[in-house]
Amino acid sequence: MTNSMTGFARCTVQTANAEIVWEIKTVNHRYLDITMRVPEMLRQLEVSAREMLHKQLGRGKLEASCYYRVKSDTSTGVTLDTDKVNAVIAACNEIEMQMGGIGQTLSALDVLRFPGVVSEQADIPDNENVFLEVLSDCLSELKQNREAEGARMQRVIIERAEAMKTIVAGVRQQRPQVIESIQNKLCKRINELTNDVHNERLEQELVIIAQKMDVDEELDRLDSHIQELTAIFKRSEPIGRRLDFLMQEFNREANTLGAKSADVKTTQAAIEIKVLIEQMREQVQNIE
Repeated sequence: MTNSMTGFARCTVQTANAEIVWEIKTVNHRYLDITMRVPEMLRQLEVSAREMLHKQLGRGKLEASCYYRVKSDTSTGVTLDTDKVNAVIAACNEIEMQMGGIGQTLSALDVLRFPGVVSEQADIPDNENVFLEVLSDCLSELKQNREAEGARMQRVIIERAEAMKTIVAGVRQQRPQVIESIQNKLCKRINELTNDVHNERLEQELVIIAQKMDVDEELDRLDSHIQELTAIFKRSEPIGRRLDFLMQEFNREANTLGAKSADVKTTQAAIEIKVLIEQMREQVQNIE
């Protein structure tokens, strides 16, 4: 199954006293790179959340954020972290002393605005697994989105591969005419030469020219790579790396075909094939 590495999902659950929200967004990346943001009170669940993501996803740069929003009518008040309050006041006093007493008086409201000094209280659900359940739902939605985008990219790649297959067949079909045309040109030039030409040397040159013109091996490999491309899409494992490697092989054969080309039509075919390969590569870069 073809999955894109690009996707987004958001799931929200309402509890009796709060709203739980998970957001996941992913983009293409060489490996699986996870960045997670969770409320401090849920820090103990982060390991389990990461394990869940690692089991379900293979590649991609992933950002997962969890929000726990307390409903105003269920809040039971605020808690003051006195240790942080004392630390904030001490730090401000030290800064004022270093400034030679030049500064502004620190108000209570200023202290309250520092992160972590005040926390709103509300009962966390008895079953903390509800956070992981919401994450699981969000992850399922993300995978569906990535799967849908992956199917679209697969169609694009297959279309380009079919177009390449048609071009290769066309080059193969016109090879006899191309070879005949080149032979006629060579014979004409040979007839224009003087009698000083050595037959043995001439035969060697003709063999070298024939070897340079032989593109049957490149055409066979391109056909073989197209078949391999179809087989890769039938795999159940992540296929992005295999496809990326195959694109390199496609490009290598296209370059060789262009280098060996001794006629305009084959040169144009090599260029068209390289354009199709580049279009496929753009899609492959986003496949898991």
